[in-house]
Amino acid sequence: MSKESLKDKLEGNELDLSLSNLTKVPVKELAALRKATSLDLSCNQLTTLPDSFSSLTHLVKIDLSKNNLTELPSNFGRLERLQHLDLLGNQLQTVPVSIAWLDNLKWLDLKENPLEPVLKKVVGDCLDDKQCKLCAIRVINHMRVIHVEQQRLQQQKLEEEKLQEAARQEEEAKQKQLRKRQKQLEKEKRRKEYQAAQATKRLQQQTEDDKEEEEEDEETEVRPNGLQTPVKSSSGFSCMSILLMFTVVLVAVCVGVYFFCESDKTNALCLDIHWGLNQAQQHINKWMGQAQRQLNKWMK
Repeated sequence: MSKESLKDKLEGNELDLSLSNLTKVPVKELAALRKATSLDLSCNQLTTLPDSFSSLTHLVKIDLSKNNLTELPSNFGRLERLQHLDLLGNQLQTVPVSIAWLDNLKWLDLKENPLEPVLKKVVGDCLDDKQCKLCAIRVINHMRVIHVEQQRLQQQKLEEEKLQEAARQEEEAKQKQLRKRQKQLEKEKRRKEYQAAQATKRLQQQTEDDKEEEEEDEETEVRPNGLQTPVKSSSGFSCMSILLMFTVVLVAVCVGVYFFCESDKTNALCLDIHWGLNQAQQHINKWMGQAQRQLNKWMK
């Protein structure tokens, strides 16, 4: 419906769109006709009103009777200048809480609607002008009570949500602290395991060192024959050197005597020396053999 066709239906400040088979309200075009403060949309085929309908704040009187409206916009209370509202013969079960803020509403008709029992009782019969005016007052007050209750419930819900959020945060803090404690315990456990491993390692090393010392001590223990096993050192080799030098000197003396006695074999002294040298040679050979065997043992 164009703006020009709407102007044709405008008489003074009253715009009559009744019996127009409307299924939608031409909100945009109506908003342009600020002069039309009284709007008649009765006897059409309207089932809902758009949210933008509440932008028609210049309206003072609205007739929506004899349609099939099942609900009104939740922001219907923005029609702050509205004084007269006819909703007779629709399919409304309730009205929006925002009606509580229609301070200028003086007349309201909700007959012939399947209203919920509580609201139906508040509305009353609305059989005459006086009852319709009383209906407007009662419905506004009722909706204000509902609004206060909704606000209370909403506030209660917010408080419960805050408590739940605080409990959730507290639980998260506990869980975080628990995880931190578990990590500390695990770290302490690993530290103790490491210390135990290090102690075991040191004990094994000490055991090996003690075993080596025992083996070294066993090497220096006194043998059953009463002789102590010599330690492999430079002093052993010094004794052997002196013994070898003594042996060499003795052999040199024996060789000199031998050549002396070779020139005079009948000399009695040479005969005795010759016999003594033979005995000495036998003992020297015996000692040399023993010395060689002992040296071989030391070298091992």
